[in-house]
Amino acid sequence: MRLTGQVVDSNCRPISGALLDFWQCDDKGHYDNQGYRLRGHQYANSKGEFMLETLVPGEYPGRTPHFHVKVQRRNGPVLTTQLYLPDHPRNARDFLFDPRLIIVSRGADFHFQFVLPA
Repeated sequence: MRLTGQVVDSNCRPISGALLDFWQCDDKGHYDNQGYRLRGHQYANSKGEFMLETLVPGEYPGRTPHFHVKVQRRNGPVLTTQLYLPDHPRNARDFLFDPRLIIVSRGADFHFQFVLPA
């Protein structure tokens, strides 16, 4: 799957060079706790945009599929959050699920906009 998006500030200005750190479990619901499979980071481009190509995260007991993300502007505070798949049947039963963090389907891709303090 491909996840695209943008990092902006609370005044809707793109944050160039924002650091995005992603990690997730595999399609069987297992995290790689020995290495760095399905973990990595990238920097937003000059327009605050990012693009991640990865596997659809799997389910594990008690949780709906999700991505873990940390987002930070250069020398700024870290936003640690999770992103959720739209319309997944386990969303409503996940104790951490927040509907504001659902990625938006755009054709074959998904999209999310992170907003950091100005």
